[in-house]
Amino acid sequence: MAANDSATVTLGHWCDARRIADPPAIRALADRTAQSDASPAIRATLGVSESDAVGYRHVRLACGNTVLSIAHNWYVPARLTPEMNRALESSETPFGKVVAPLGFSRERLASQRGPMAECPVGTILSHRAVLKLADGRAISLVVECYTRANIRGAD
Repeated sequence: MAANDSATVTLGHWCDARRIADPPAIRALADRTAQSDASPAIRATLGVSESDAVGYRHVRLACGNTVLSIAHNWYVPARLTPEMNRALESSETPFGKVVAPLGFSRERLASQRGPMAECPVGTILSHRAVLKLADGRAISLVVECYTRANIRGAD
């Protein structure tokens, strides 16, 4: 799942190749009630102070009706445009697609088979990554929890 700086693009290719849905569009089904404060470690990774705003988005990334990934995303709203922040708060557009105009790069911090602490039981692969602007400032810390649907191709 790490063939691209954007997990969304990679999942879209996977969905298309496995013919999981037509069209193979990835949607971010957000849990708008989810909250997760940014820990000191998350703030350090993002390069923000205790007083800087950090947004949080918990989504299920789905292709058609098949959930391919569950993601936790802490991000720095001040480093995004107002339009990007509105899209993240109100749409099913995945984070990577929303912020693609920023030309971010992805740095994988950790990867493991099975679930990381933030992932649900049944996760087959977990990634922790930071997305950075060209100047090196972080815009997001993401934990991605890939589901068994990636093996089967469909739920």
